[in-house]
Parts: sequence; structure tokens; C-alpha cells
Amino acid sequence: MNRTEGPLSGVRVVDLTRVLAGPYCTQILGDLGADVIKIERPGTGDDTRKFAPPFLKDADGNDTAESAYFMSANRNKRSLALDISKPEGQAVVRRLAADSDALVENFKTGNLARYGLGYDDLKEANPRLVYCSITGFGQTGPYAERPGYDFLVQAMGGIMSITGEPDGEPQKVGVPIADIMSGMFAAVAVNAALRHAALTGEGQYIDIGMLDTQVAWLVNAGMNYLYSGDLGRLGNAHPNIVPYQVFATGDGYIVVAIGNDGQFRRFCEMVGRADLADDARFATNDGRVRNREACIAELRPLFAARSSAEWLSALEAEGIGCGPINRLDRVFDDPHVKARGMVAEVAHPAVGGAPAKLISTPLRLSATPAGIRLPPPVLGEHTEEVLRDVLGCDDGEIGRLRDAGAIG
Repeated sequence: MNRTEGPLSGVRVVDLTRVLAGPYCTQILGDLGADVIKIERPGTGDDTRKFAPPFLKDADGNDTAESAYFMSANRNKRSLALDISKPEGQAVVRRLAADSDALVENFKTGNLARYGLGYDDLKEANPRLVYCSITGFGQTGPYAERPGYDFLVQAMGGIMSITGEPDGEPQKVGVPIADIMSGMFAAVAVNAALRHAALTGEGQYIDIGMLDTQVAWLVNAGMNYLYSGDLGRLGNAHPNIVPYQVFATGDGYIVVAIGNDGQFRRFCEMVGRADLADDARFATNDGRVRNREACIAELRPLFAARSSAEWLSALEAEGIGCGPINRLDRVFDDPHVKARGMVAEVAHPAVGGAPAKLISTPLRLSATPAGIRLPPPVLGEHTEEVLRDVLGCDDGEIGRLRDAGAIG
């Protein structure tokens, strides 16, 4: 793909984010075709450049300076090494924002305003600017000044209290899900605001709080609490559907997702236990949820009597939801994952243009495809390119910025 393709082709985004929530937002925008200019501190760059090992390896198997973590959230961006603590660096950001469509940042509340880079500082020069702030707790409320971290937000936002085995300790999700979902909500909001700006010429300010997004995506679990007061932790079981959980087989574990009463009856007939579907306690999902322990106690011995492969084959033949519990090696070797192209290889400058593996975007648009146009950049890779092509800087101005320590 070239830089002009994608549904957000022609949209320029100034990216003042680091770590994960913000970069994940801007990566989505970049996947959709936006020209994302990632501003990084000279010499050190995004914090996640040091979240390693593992690193991208060169042809000889040696570590490069590019961490896998950084590469997970920074494709389709151009890196501008710029020190925004210096007046000259601040001036560059203001010039970029004046001719851009969006700016995304995840500094602590009020920090950018100290540099004259808050929304109120920039909107007069560019009334159509969409300015998105991602913080731990939003711009208002008693926690607004606190720093936000994924682990902290998972704890405070309830997801840890409902994750893990009922008799175990509270458990965080295996990926930084509070960061990721904040980035996704932010990307949705930015796209909505860009649509509004295109229709009206009016930009706006977007306030994304990680705790807000965490509470929002409690979804059915949160609503279950609001209507029942249930605080329970069910491990791998579903709070509203039975049976819908992990079962131990004769040689491992599988997931079984029986989503309605008809499927439950087919399952019972398949295993020679039609009596379970006729039992008033289990005939409906309502009954099965209310009599969860009794229902699961009847099913566990059945699953333990056959191998995982036998169960998966039999359940799939009946159209009953089921699946293996894959480790990551099996995920990336899965024929469907391969057929969908979920791992891409893209030439990377850190290894002399040799291919580097990236996880692909899942966004599939028929007319304006999303995709990987640029590899995750090395620090400052596009500094001069952006200054020349976007701001029209000449050699003299670039030299003065370098002499002032404003660029790397």
C-alpha cells in the first residue's frame, strides 16, 4: 500500500502519545490511512522502546534497538524526534497542529497546557482541530490529577474482581486491556469528531478517561450487578448462559458454548442423555443458570470420558459452539488465522529492509482497505522528512532547530 490509500487518506494526525492507550488509538487511525506524525523525545523516544526484551533481531540473530512492545502499537506512523520542553519544539507542534486534522495526547491532565499546547491554545489557529486527550481518570472528578496505569485501572474498574477462579485471587487480563480499550474508544471518538468537522468545519475536544472506558466495557457483567447486586466471580463460566465454559476432557480442556435451548437438547440427545433436556431444572437457560451447579455436575463426567479431539469433532458436527484452548504457538499456526492474513511481514529499516513480522489489522473494508503502509519507525526516522514536506522547512531552519536541541 502507499501512503494515500485508506478511508482516512488525507487526514493528518499529530501524535503526542506514548506507551499503549494513545499509540493504540493512533495506530488504528494510521491503519485506516491517516498520516500519523509521532512526536518522540530525542534520544529516548516512546517509553515502550525500552519495554524489552524481546527485540527485533537482525539477520545474525542479534538484538536491534526496536522492542517488540513498541512495534505492537506504532506501525503506520512517521517518527519526529522533537523536544517539546523547548520553545522551538513547542513552536513546531503549533505549526503542525495548525495544518492538521487531529491531535491525540496522553499526558497527565493539564501538562501540555503548561507548554502552550492545550486545546485552548491551539483551536484559535485551527478551529477544525479535533483534540483528543487520553488520561487515567479524565479531565474532571476527584481522581483527575492521578496518573493512570492499565493494571491500576483494571483493579479500580472492576474487571479484576470478576476475572479468575472463584476461590482464587483477583486476576488481571493477560493483555493490557484497559489501555487497549481506551485506545479503541478514543479512535472511535476521533473518527466521529472528524466526521463532524468535515460537515461543519468545527473541531472539538475529546476527553477519554481510562477508568470511564473500563466501567463502560463491563457491559453485561456491570448490568448484571446493577440489576441483581451479584458480585460473584465465575472463572471461565458465563454469568448468563449455561453451559458456556471450559470443560476437562479425557486428555485436556476445551471450551463449550451452548447458546440456546435447542442446542442444549441436541447436545443431550447426542450424548444419550435426553433426560437432561427434559428435566424441568435444565430445560431452559433460565433454569440452567439458576441450577448451574447441578447442571454442570451432570455434564463434567460426560466430557471427562472422551478426548478433546473426539469432543470437538462431535460437537462441530452438531453445530454446537466449541473450540480448543490454543497456546500462542497454535494461534499463529492456525490455518484460519493464516488464511485471514493476521501476521504480516513488512520491510523494516532496523534490519536493512529485511522483513519483520507484525500482527495485522482486523479492519477489512472492501472499497477503502486498511493495512500496513509503514513499519514501526526507528526513533526520529522521519524528522527531516516531516519538517521539509509538512512545514516547508529549509536546511537553515532545520539546522537552527538542531542547534537549539529541539530535534534529534
